Amino acid sequence: MEDFRRCLERQERETNERSRRADERNMLQREEEEQVVIAGAMLDEENQGRRHSSEVGHRRNVDRHRQSRVMHDICNYDAYFVQKCDAAGVVGLLPEQKLTAVIRMLAYGASAYQVDEISRMGKSTTLEALVRFCDEVETLYTRDYLRRPTPRDLQRLLQKAKSRGFPGMIGSIDCMHWQWKNCPTAWQGDYENRKCQKSIILEAVAGFDTWVWHAFFGVARSQNDLNVLGQSSVFNDVLSGQGPNITYQVNNTVYQTGYYLADGIYPRWTTFVKSIPNPRSQKQKLFATYQEKYRKDVERCFGILQARWLSIRGAARMFDEEVLRSIMMTCIILHNMIVEDEYDYEATEFYELDPMNTALTQIYERPMGPSGEPFEPDPLVRMVVS
Repeated sequence: MEDFRRCLERQERETNERSRRADERNMLQREEEEQVVIAGAMLDEENQGRRHSSEVGHRRNVDRHRQSRVMHDICNYDAYFVQKCDAAGVVGLLPEQKLTAVIRMLAYGASAYQVDEISRMGKSTTLEALVRFCDEVETLYTRDYLRRPTPRDLQRLLQKAKSRGFPGMIGSIDCMHWQWKNCPTAWQGDYENRKCQKSIILEAVAGFDTWVWHAFFGVARSQNDLNVLGQSSVFNDVLSGQGPNITYQVNNTVYQTGYYLADGIYPRWTTFVKSIPNPRSQKQKLFATYQEKYRKDVERCFGILQARWLSIRGAARMFDEEVLRSIMMTCIILHNMIVEDEYDYEATEFYELDPMNTALTQIYERPMGPSGEPFEPDPLVRMVVS
């Protein structure tokens, strides 16, 4: 009887051991399948973006080389993005998973739940990866991509401004509002604008290539551009005597201070050149036309920034103001990276006399006939059946 009991116990232990090994094999197989599915989804997304780039003629927001460089720098700076094993020996998330989820949230304005199908990450992990990524991009690249213009940069800006007819111009300045959807109740009075919406203001200085040279974000209360300027640090170098030495001559008068193109709300300082409100003479009309055209560089920068990073185009969903500031600075830094890699400084700039009849709108004109006149289609003949 005792031998029979020992035999049953041995069989039960062997059965349990076989079940445990089968469970381990199944778990490893499921992990491998998940890794294959994730890698396949990332490969499909990359191929889809490559096909879209070849068809439309535009590059992706962050190409492979730039993405690899950013991922390499971030993994060396913070071990959170490095793939590790937990205490049970389970392999963690890939760096590509976390970076893909973050880039999709920034570029497409997606929520943490929407990127779950691609990255297979939980909501809390995705949000933590987003916050860490923005903090580290701001820490690693602010010095290079949110710097003051170097002498070489100033030379390029001044040469372009002189060819445009504005010697001494170093950019255009303006402000942009970012609506805050989940503004805390205690702060809603501080961040309510004139449209009774909660928003945060960004002040930026952009050049002709839409490179952002100055960014000041996070001003509370219902502020306009003039009040934001009073709190900004755009002229700190000039006030401390460390500003760039720029010399140019206009109407036999020598000036030694650069200036920005601005709209009508800014004060009448020597560092701002504004348009003429009601031009009368032909000279005033020509000056107002060119000033308003080249002042749109910063407006164009805002449009490109919001089109490239939809997270700052829609309403902000975060609750912390510091996180929103980090997201905004990260989008600006990545925007400057793209400008550095993709802008063609050798391309010629031309001016369209008629903005409603440009080279892009001519493709929608009526076709021309052999005689040089617009082609007239044959009239439609209706058949009447009696």
